[in-house]
Amino acid sequence: MAIAKAERLMNLALCLMNTRRPVSKRELRASIEAYHEVTSDESFNRMFERDKDDLRELGLVIDTVESIDGEFGYLARRDRNRLPDIALDPEEAAALALAAKVWQQARLAEAASGALQKLRAAGVPYEDANSALEPRIPAPEPAFEALMLATRERRAVAFDYRKANAAHPEPRLLEPWALECWRGHWYVAGHDRDRGAVRVFRLSRITGRVKVRGGFTAEVPDHVDVRETVARWAGEGATAVTARIRLRRDSGYPLRARAVATTPVDAEWDELEVPYGHGLDAWLAEFGPDVVVLAPEELRADLLDRLRAVAKG
Repeated sequence: MAIAKAERLMNLALCLMNTRRPVSKRELRASIEAYHEVTSDESFNRMFERDKDDLRELGLVIDTVESIDGEFGYLARRDRNRLPDIALDPEEAAALALAAKVWQQARLAEAASGALQKLRAAGVPYEDANSALEPRIPAPEPAFEALMLATRERRAVAFDYRKANAAHPEPRLLEPWALECWRGHWYVAGHDRDRGAVRVFRLSRITGRVKVRGGFTAEVPDHVDVRETVARWAGEGATAVTARIRLRRDSGYPLRARAVATTPVDAEWDELEVPYGHGLDAWLAEFGPDVVVLAPEELRADLLDRLRAVAKG
């Protein structure tokens, strides 16, 4: 439905922009194939008026002209719908070229490169940024591209998701609202249909293919802050949410200074509660065998994954 409407609007815009005289609704109805399927005059008139309003909302300037016999015609003059020339100063051009280098993911890297080439063809000069500053947004997760497209097109998706330390992945059905990279991990937030609530998923825990499952059924919020949702879910910066760890006696003094509670276990170990947020797994990994994570499971799994990667390296 969305693709059919977009194609119909594009054809209408092309007709209005590629004529030298005003075109009547009758002529447009005969010229645009999508209008042939509308048999009722009343239905066509409603559809045409909606399409015309949609094009105007998108910024197309459409003139309405009345002929001497009282028939109305429509025209989108090219001189009134031409974008102004783009002028960039050296600093803006350098920032644009640098921004185009951010994406490492193939589809987005190609799109950014194509945008720069179009600007260059239009006569907008820019310099390739050969700077020590090289921003990068890696997107190595196989699920990234499918979720990016589903988010943009507002399509529900199904995938298998492996929880921390779970033996097997579980099926999930999500209406994805937004993607965000935070602390080196990509997350997707959206409406979980099976649970009827907002959920956040880490892309690295998605297994197998992401499959499209129709359009959205839940209302999308005006503003989706994935970082805030992930922070609330993970306890970022909140002392009320803690991790329980065991720390070898007479070691890990920075951890002890941060602990909100310390309880002796035996002659070798103490049990600590420390504020839990993303990045804690990297910090705990520095203490090696002197630290054992008791809870939460997500933190324990992240630490084990990190230690295994170090051992393989």
